[in-house]
Amino acid sequence: MASKIKGRKRKPKFIRAGGARNKSLGEKWRKPRGTDSKMRVSIFGKPKRPKAGYGTHRAVRGIHPSGYVEVRVTNPDDLDQIDPSRQAARIASGVGLKKREEILQRAGELGIKVLNG
Repeated sequence: MASKIKGRKRKPKFIRAGGARNKSLGEKWRKPRGTDSKMRVSIFGKPKRPKAGYGTHRAVRGIHPSGYVEVRVTNPDDLDQIDPSRQAARIASGVGLKKREEILQRAGELGIKVLNG
């Protein structure tokens, strides 16, 4: 799962204790709290736990995998502040269909990429 962004590190998939054995537990992370838990005391061979060293570089933090910086847009006028070479628009979830179509049309004219068009 290599990222397109230069400088972004790879990190393991953090699964909860017993998540590999039991599918009903799901993919979500939960901190192991059992007194006899091997994962809680970080025994070798057990799944990895999230730690401070797994963080992303500050320069690439918050950048979309496509390489653009996301900018939230609620109306067509917000597109005027976007730099198409390094920023991409993400239409807010509360925007209706009529205004969404206006935003998409204006973004096409300005050459701006819309991430959730």
